[in-house]
Amino acid sequence: MPAASTVNYMSRLDTPVMGNNAPEGPFTPIVLAGKVVLGEKIFNKIRGKAITFHSQFITEFCEDYGVPRAMRGALIKKAKTTGGILGFLS
Repeated sequence: MPAASTVNYMSRLDTPVMGNNAPEGPFTPIVLAGKVVLGEKIFNKIRGKAITFHSQFITEFCEDYGVPRAMRGALIKKAKTTGGILGFLS
């Protein structure tokens, strides 16, 4: 039974965090400055387009190299987690 609780705990660690709960990373100051300069609405629109472009790029890469769909989803989730760690989701 302890192994099941460990698996649940580990999956929670990989869950991306956004908003005010996102960890601070090296790009957090740039993100926060962008929100102030552009305004949060415009900034979020630009960030959303960048995230969409990045997800499309990952999808195209996976299609070109025959990566299974499940792994593609895992790659997109990993990109989101890494972006949070770097401070892009602050």
